[in-house]
Amino acid sequence: MMEQFGTQFGLWVIRRRWSLIIVTLLVVVFAGRGMLFLSFNNDNRVFFSPENPQLKALEALENTYTKENGVLFVIAAKDGNIFTRETLSAIEELTEKSWHIPYTIRVDSLTNYQHTEVSEDDLIVENLAKNAMQLNDVELRRIKKIALSEPLLLNRMISSAGDVTRIYANTLLPGKSMNEVTEVSDYVNRLAEAARKTHPGIDIYLTGGVLLDNAFGEASKKDMATLIPAMFLTLILIVGLSLRSFYATIATLFVILISTVTAMGVAGWLGISITAASVNAPTIILTLAVADSVHLLATMIRLIRQGKNKQKAIVEALRTNLQAVFLTSTTTAVGFLSMNFSDAPPFRDLGNIVAIGVSSAFFYSVLFLPALMAVFPLRIKIKQEDRPETHLNPLANFVIEWPKTVLWISLLIGVALTTGISRIELNDNFIKYFDESNEVRRATDFMEAHLTGADLIEYALESGEESGINDPSYLTQVEAFANWYRTQPKVSHVLSITDIIKRLNQNMHENDPAYYRIPERRDLTAQYLLLYELSLPFGLDLNNQINVKKSATRMLVTVKDISTKELQILENNARRWLTENAPQQMFTYGSGLSVIWADLAQRNIYSMLKASFGALILISVILAFALKSLKLGLISLLPNLLPALMAFGIWGMFVGEVGLGLSVVVTMTLGIVVDDTIHFLNKYVRARREQNLDPAHAIRYAFNTVGPAMWVTTLALVAGFMVLTLSSYRMNADMGLMSALTITLALGMDFLLLPSVLLKLKA
Repeated sequence: MMEQFGTQFGLWVIRRRWSLIIVTLLVVVFAGRGMLFLSFNNDNRVFFSPENPQLKALEALENTYTKENGVLFVIAAKDGNIFTRETLSAIEELTEKSWHIPYTIRVDSLTNYQHTEVSEDDLIVENLAKNAMQLNDVELRRIKKIALSEPLLLNRMISSAGDVTRIYANTLLPGKSMNEVTEVSDYVNRLAEAARKTHPGIDIYLTGGVLLDNAFGEASKKDMATLIPAMFLTLILIVGLSLRSFYATIATLFVILISTVTAMGVAGWLGISITAASVNAPTIILTLAVADSVHLLATMIRLIRQGKNKQKAIVEALRTNLQAVFLTSTTTAVGFLSMNFSDAPPFRDLGNIVAIGVSSAFFYSVLFLPALMAVFPLRIKIKQEDRPETHLNPLANFVIEWPKTVLWISLLIGVALTTGISRIELNDNFIKYFDESNEVRRATDFMEAHLTGADLIEYALESGEESGINDPSYLTQVEAFANWYRTQPKVSHVLSITDIIKRLNQNMHENDPAYYRIPERRDLTAQYLLLYELSLPFGLDLNNQINVKKSATRMLVTVKDISTKELQILENNARRWLTENAPQQMFTYGSGLSVIWADLAQRNIYSMLKASFGALILISVILAFALKSLKLGLISLLPNLLPALMAFGIWGMFVGEVGLGLSVVVTMTLGIVVDDTIHFLNKYVRARREQNLDPAHAIRYAFNTVGPAMWVTTLALVAGFMVLTLSSYRMNADMGLMSALTITLALGMDFLLLPSVLLKLKA
């Protein structure tokens, strides 16, 4: 029935060829207009779904205090001494100018640090360094002594060597426009460049959350500008060399181009934003759209070379390939749609866009492509061949002659490589996603090497009552928790309100070091804090550390050079400490972007494994139904699942670390690797049922009829995903490399394991 439909369908396409070409172009134009509505989302929080419980906790904390998302000027003195008139003057000047950065709500630096002293009965709160160019040597030494002994500054605002400092401008973006991040970044870069020219004695490095967000957007735009043209040129070369037909190559390029335009246009109509992950969609669609066209055109060209006229060859190509092309498109779409179970929305968008592209490619391949080929003036030489053999015939003979050996060796290799999975360690660091050519990555690396860390763990520590932060027992617990953190490896700084309170207590007792401790009376703490807050200038208040009701304080833990696993262990140990040593109301979970990133890859891997299992079962059911054989449906499981396991095993042996980008590879490649299995099984079943061939001859028939096209499509797929490895964004590069490896292994399993299993079971 399907064969008859394929014949009638092919004849209908040829009759309606001009109408189909015109309608297709109109559809593409309409769909493509949606690309005008595409926008880039460069917020790194886009990787966290709104229902992510850790993100909700972070947002609640930020709504209570302030959002830590700004710009960091990391300043290094070329002479190795920050405490000179020239350098302090540069810092003072840049601090003042930083208040004019768009959307800035607070600026903290070494020079505007609010140092406290008592003169008679008055508490004096003033900038640590002001009018720097007028300071004498005694004052410079005094400033240096204070800075290098103040816990609030050391290893946070100033390095222990006194050679590197930083200015932090915290911003509060309204979120009304995607241009806000770019606006801030451009302003900051101009500010830094002007400061470098005015003050040649310092080096300035730029990092921080806003600049990181901008780097995400820049990486997306760079990939679209470079990877898509590279992929397009690669496909022209591969398709041209394999089909050896100018018009067939042009038709294929038309199909992959309009499939990509359609998918991206529909994404625009649906309001999907382009992110650092979903930016890969065009490259992947370009790659996948080749497969359907190549299988149809390879069959058509082979038939013409055997003597059939062009129209009969087109009809026969559709008849013999329509079911397989439909199945491969369906299963590929299923694989990518299962990415909707990802915890990271950009991967959901990637899956949906590619699924749209693959579906479009199917319709264009079976409607527009044959219509176009019916119009094009093909010039293909007829070749008389005694036997329809290909260069894959020796491989087919080898598998047929040694099926048991091939089966067991394939399985042993598969199992041996899979064992490498045990060496895999989940590790993610969103800064390290950028390679060292990225300015933000270099600046962050410099800051971590010379000043402080880039990762934060945030805590909102509740006292359980209004104004409870004045309670000495509460402050003692907070101090103990902060001190515990200070003893932990990889912790570079802990910001706690207790340091301010201890300093105020010392000030109020004539700077006696013995009083650098928590006051013993609640009313004293309240008075000290009130007096201090009243003395603070606008923009430098304590709202970022104390909530409105004064019932809780915020503690910020800065860590550096830490792996995902180490960060998770550290935060788990902190929770355990709170459980065992602090009152119940103080217990909380550590929050912050670093913590969420640390857990996201793990959460995503678990969700993707579930999705992959479901997709694999669904795909096998589809195959069993389409091929009318439960046995073949079950057989297909092995060559489709094993390649991903082998690829992860190889990754575990040679790399060892898996992050967010690789967490979607199994799901993403599942729908792709099944394509070759479908085409091979389709030709095998056709040989068994239409030509009544035995399993051995059916295997040889499949190798010689569809094998060359499988080689070409696999080459195109591998080339496409290898293009992604050129991305400066490591998440995309790793995903491309792992996908290419998986697809390569899948072809090996389809050429070795699958036919040997078919022969063994006589399916």
